[in-house]
Amino acid sequence: MRTGRTLSWDWYPGTIPANVRIDESAYVETSFSFVLYRSEVPVGVQIGCGSATYSGTMFDVGPHGRVLIADYVLVNGVRFICDAEVEIGDYTFLSWNVVLMDTYRVPLDPFARRRELKRAVGRHPRRIEAQVPAQPIRIGRAAWLGFDVCVLPGVTIGEGAIVGARSVVAGDVPPYTVVAGNPARVVRRLSTEEINYGR
Repeated sequence: MRTGRTLSWDWYPGTIPANVRIDESAYVETSFSFVLYRSEVPVGVQIGCGSATYSGTMFDVGPHGRVLIADYVLVNGVRFICDAEVEIGDYTFLSWNVVLMDTYRVPLDPFARRRELKRAVGRHPRRIEAQVPAQPIRIGRAAWLGFDVCVLPGVTIGEGAIVGARSVVAGDVPPYTVVAGNPARVVRRLSTEEINYGR
């Protein structure tokens, strides 16, 4: 990263926000990933050693939100919708178009939601700013989320878990299990050989 918090290879003429910490061995493809970023906490995004965020990754982080990406994590076009905290463990792989949302951002009540949608028209840029609860998401080390997975508020995905493509994860996932579907359900537990492979 250059002195002015720009990326020498960037196609977008933006900067990396001051409260984003990126390890010198990590890679961020473009500052465009931060156009929706509004975090005001001391460290709103932290990207660890050897981790990489590629094209299409978007940090839609609210004023109190924080995203913690540990070491050697591959983030490939992921959408972070974060008003509390999203934490990703070491050696995790997040495939294309994964959505991690620790908040729904809109009220569940249809009348309150309608009022909020009308208010959004008068905001620049247009966005939903309803006061709805956020619940942290935790993804354990060495997990693998397939493409188009959606993880809902409050979910913990255990170490070494695998989430099948296009699954919607509404509840916690035990370590070393394979889950799939909408809602995601346990398909099987990983064998000892699979768990120890490559160690």
